[in-house]
Amino acid sequence: MSIERVRAYFRTLGKEDRVIELGESSATVVLAANALGCEPCRIAKTLAFRHGDGTVLIVAAGDAKVDNHKFKECFGEKAKMLTPEETLERVGHAVGGVCPFATNEGVEVYLDESLKRFETVYPACGSTNSAICLTIDELFHDSNALGFLDVCKDWN
Repeated sequence: MSIERVRAYFRTLGKEDRVIELGESSATVVLAANALGCEPCRIAKTLAFRHGDGTVLIVAAGDAKVDNHKFKECFGEKAKMLTPEETLERVGHAVGGVCPFATNEGVEVYLDESLKRFETVYPACGSTNSAICLTIDELFHDSNALGFLDVCKDWN
């Protein structure tokens, strides 16, 4: 199960006890915000895209939307989200629990600038009812992000 992979990963970082398993669904930004009692913008949603033959994850604030023009400027191609089946196969996590932790080999992770306005955010942990509260620095480090990008709109 995907959440067990994420738990095992956080165990290696000494953060397993910070993984939150909720009694209700956190599969969407709104559901996660309601379950965690925070603003939707503080949910760090992870979006999976095709990039050439590979896979790229963009972690963005809950109120941000991927801007197709900015995405193309960064990656040289149109933003094409993976289907739910492709996401599970390529990333290793199912839609509703996609996160940038304990992913399949070769998945590239980037954080969007929209996250920088927060001290802490809540990304999922591999299931439709999990999350973890991390600082932006922790999220960057723990996700093995390759950098920050400006590929989103409607958040500022």
